[in-house]
Amino acid sequence: MPKTNTIAAAASDNELMLGVFERLALAAGREVMRVFDAGCAVDQKSDSSPVTAADRQSEKIILDGLRAAFPYIPCVAEEEASAGIVPPDLDDAFFLVDPLDGTKEFVNRRTDFTVNIALVRHGVPEIGVVFAPCTGRFFSGRPGRAETIEVSGDYQIIGRRPISVRTGVTPLTVVASRSHNTPETEAYIRTVGAAEIVSVGSSLKFCLVASAEADVYPRFGRTMEWDTAAGDAVLRAAGGITCTLDGEPLTYGKRNQIDDEDFANPHFIASGKVAGLRDG
Repeated sequence: MPKTNTIAAAASDNELMLGVFERLALAAGREVMRVFDAGCAVDQKSDSSPVTAADRQSEKIILDGLRAAFPYIPCVAEEEASAGIVPPDLDDAFFLVDPLDGTKEFVNRRTDFTVNIALVRHGVPEIGVVFAPCTGRFFSGRPGRAETIEVSGDYQIIGRRPISVRTGVTPLTVVASRSHNTPETEAYIRTVGAAEIVSVGSSLKFCLVASAEADVYPRFGRTMEWDTAAGDAVLRAAGGITCTLDGEPLTYGKRNQIDDEDFANPHFIASGKVAGLRDG
């Protein structure tokens, strides 16, 4: 197949996969809101983090849909991984799923929890969706295009527009974690000068940078790959980047790590076009 046709075919495949992601995120978001409105018990996992029926039911909807549509692509999902269910081989591409990112926000009746689905190819998050069902904010990304999506009250897509990162100018807008702030994060914020700080939960932090509502998201606390992959995919599609503290792009599919468990991330900085943080 000629190279141009190969590129066109790949783009078409990306759009088809993104369409599946969007439909599954909307279906999972609907179920999350049903549980949110009805109320539910909160259990604790072995690491003392909270888990609810919304996490479990959202994950089932997403995994059933992904495995039906793409049976040849392995899935790594937060609740399955917590139960020790992880594919033995990730191959060159795999899905990362966080069915309810921001469970603490969900439990505390805040609004910025999200449903996250991502495809990782060769260690890079290439396709992703982030849906905040309580507020209706919905973001998607694939190579070369990121979008914000308008959703109706009955979970139908009624509009979309492209988004891209902005060139940061002083004062920078820094988006920080509401539930996981650290002294290291506060120290980093001081190094970027006078900055407006926006506190928000879940993977929406990546999306605010992607949509030019913020400039930098520093994370000096613990995250897992399913926490970050979808938002990172949206950010990269919008022209941003997520790098480790040594300046290298954050990679995915990390297993057999010497100093941490499988799929754990190092500290990182996600940014748009900010002088001193990245080229361009």
